[in-house]
Amino acid sequence: MSYYSNNRSPPPLQHPVPTHPAYIPEPPSTPVSPQGYQRYTSSPTTASAATQQAFAQPVPPYAAPGAPPFQTMGSPPRGGPSVRGQMNAPSANVPTGPVDFSAWGLNDATAQFGMQLGQSAVAAGQDYVSRNLGGLIPVTAVKHHFNVSNSYVISKLRLLIFPWRHKPWSRRSKRTESGQAEWLSPRDDINSPDLYIPAMAFVTYILLAALNSGLQSRFHPEILGVTASTALVVLILDFAFIKFGCYILNIQGASQVLDLLAYDGYKFVGVIVTLLAGLLQPGRTVYFIVFIYSFLATAFFLLRSLRSVVLPDASSTPTPTSAAQRSRRITFLFLLAVSQIFYMAVLIRV
Repeated sequence: MSYYSNNRSPPPLQHPVPTHPAYIPEPPSTPVSPQGYQRYTSSPTTASAATQQAFAQPVPPYAAPGAPPFQTMGSPPRGGPSVRGQMNAPSANVPTGPVDFSAWGLNDATAQFGMQLGQSAVAAGQDYVSRNLGGLIPVTAVKHHFNVSNSYVISKLRLLIFPWRHKPWSRRSKRTESGQAEWLSPRDDINSPDLYIPAMAFVTYILLAALNSGLQSRFHPEILGVTASTALVVLILDFAFIKFGCYILNIQGASQVLDLLAYDGYKFVGVIVTLLAGLLQPGRTVYFIVFIYSFLATAFFLLRSLRSVVLPDASSTPTPTSAAQRSRRITFLFLLAVSQIFYMAVLIRV
């Protein structure tokens, strides 16, 4: 109390000056510290020359055991070619000789037996197909009916849509080296039936029917299956009718099955033309006129094309046909052409 009473103001405050200890002790080393581990201290000691050299060297990236040492992209490896040459060179680990079947636990005798067994199975399958399907569908003749070109496809489509002024309608043949006569391929003869246009027209008809259903807001994935099934049923009925008539009238032919399938499928071209006209929505009258025209074009094409099948020339048949038999064949040909309106009417109702 006497101090404050003798002095009116307190003495000025003085901040303490910070001081640092002269030596900071190091923490004790842990038991799990790896050998050779050194701690940095506030007053580090001089490291050994080996440690300094180890930290001075750049750490290379990890490499797999047995891999070549890391090389920079800009400099070639020591004592060898450049990196580009190493990248283009074949690897020593890639096998270039015959396959070693011993890696899979197989010896050479077992591998050869397996290969022979596979070849025998393929040969047996081919023989089974040729024996069972060769009588109904000659597999070797299918390639002949798909031998087409772009010019043939365009000309044949023009013939199917406008068959009125086309001449001649007879198919051409050629002599083989053995002296036998065979028909020219569709690529070389526009009157030769093919399977390319019917197959493509069949697929196009299914897709176009699905598009028409979608534009009418009634599309469903089942429509594709129903449309394909309907088209197949129509083809089978038409083929069965033609085949039955040829059997009753004793009409023979070398490649009759594939030819009849090709003539059966040409009706899809007229159906596609009718469906395309319906997509434009020109009116019921125009739509009906397009359908009648497509039917007449298809019927006229079949009349002229199948005439050589139903009514072959007298020189090409061993026994000439009588007048009554010829009359029945002409009636069958007209019935075949007229029946196309029924098939096409079923196909356009999608």
